[in-house]
Amino acid sequence: MKKQPVLITNAARSPSDQLRSRQIRYVTMMAMRAGCLILGAVLISVRPPLLPLWLTLCAAGMVFLPWAAVLIANDRPPKSRAERRAATPQPAQRALAQHDAEDIKARTIDAEQ
Repeated sequence: MKKQPVLITNAARSPSDQLRSRQIRYVTMMAMRAGCLILGAVLISVRPPLLPLWLTLCAAGMVFLPWAAVLIANDRPPKSRAERRAATPQPAQRALAQHDAEDIKARTIDAEQ
């Protein structure tokens, strides 16, 4: 059994690793959808008790799974606290940005003189 390496950084996974894991989840869910289709066809030929219930469950799986697979495949990992903190401007930065915007309006030069 292989030992997992010790994690010595808190860096996020690379985008290619994230994409690969999302692709695997997508293909797995779409394979489950194909399994629902095949199971529905087998159930129709076998005609077990409660056939309408089983067919309804298979149909729900075939409708719900593609929607869920796309949502999961397009989802990215949540941002860490440090990333969220870096993305929001600090109060001093907001005040400076507002002051600069007012300053720019006051310095506008009209070229039609």
